[in-house]
Formats: sequence, C-alpha cells, structure tokens
Amino acid sequence: MQTFHDVHGNVIQLVLGKDCLLDDNPKHVFVLARYGGQWLLTKHLERGYEFPGGKVEPGETAEDAARREVAEETGGQVDVLTHIGQYCVKEKTGKAFYKNIYVATISEVRSLKDYCETEGPILLRELPTSIKTDERFSFMMRDDVVRESIEYALKKVL
Repeated sequence: MQTFHDVHGNVIQLVLGKDCLLDDNPKHVFVLARYGGQWLLTKHLERGYEFPGGKVEPGETAEDAARREVAEETGGQVDVLTHIGQYCVKEKTGKAFYKNIYVATISEVRSLKDYCETEGPILLRELPTSIKTDERFSFMMRDDVVRESIEYALKKVL
C-alpha cells in the first residue's frame, strides 16, 4: 500500500493489483480509458480534463458504474474492463471514501447530446509531463493515483 496526500492535503491510500481492495463495497469508480491508442478523458464543466468516473448508483455494481460513467461522460463503449486497484481518500473531516480503479479498452466513441456534467470526450496521445501544474487538468489528475495507476496499467494490462 502506498500513502500520500492529494492537493487538498487529504490522505490517500492506494493499492494496486487485480485483487487488491481496501473496502469490499466502494461507492466510486475511476477509469483509465484507452481508445485507438490514445487516452480517453472528459472535460468536466468545473474541474477540467479528467478520466471518466463517478458514483456507484443504488443497485449497481462498481463494474456497471464504470461502464456507465465512461458512456455518459465520453460516449465511449467499453469493450474490456479490468480492475487494477483501489484507493481511499481520507478527508481532513474524518470522512473516507473508496474508489475502484479500472482500465477500459473502448471499442467506439459515440456522439451524445448530453455528456452529464462534462463537455464530452478528449483524446490525448500522451499525458503531459507537466500534468501537476497544467491548469487544464482537474485536481484529481494531479496526485500520485493517476501516475501510479498508469504506470501499473502500462506494465500489467495494456
């Protein structure tokens, strides 16, 4: 397990591995999406560029939520979905929440009329090395979860 802080000073605990879990019932998902050899992100209306993700709805599995969030935020249709880990955000208030991390291979990206709180898909051949200071990117892209998860995915999944 790796422990570090996010940009807000919250403690982050990260475990990587297909069967690694900190909590059996995560309420959030985060998806590293790949389409045509590029990273598929979305542009959130307030936060900026980020990978698709969000809350697990009642009656939905985390895997179902991952597929739904990718489709809603980017129009991407998930072909292969692989669980690669989980992380916990421990807020300064004492509240904690858990997110499953997935890698998704996208078979197609459909145009949508509404992208649910986002401006739709963003395709990037590479993520910039300056991501931690690049104002186009969401604060969620700036902590070590993204870097560590991508490194793991490139070695073990992609």
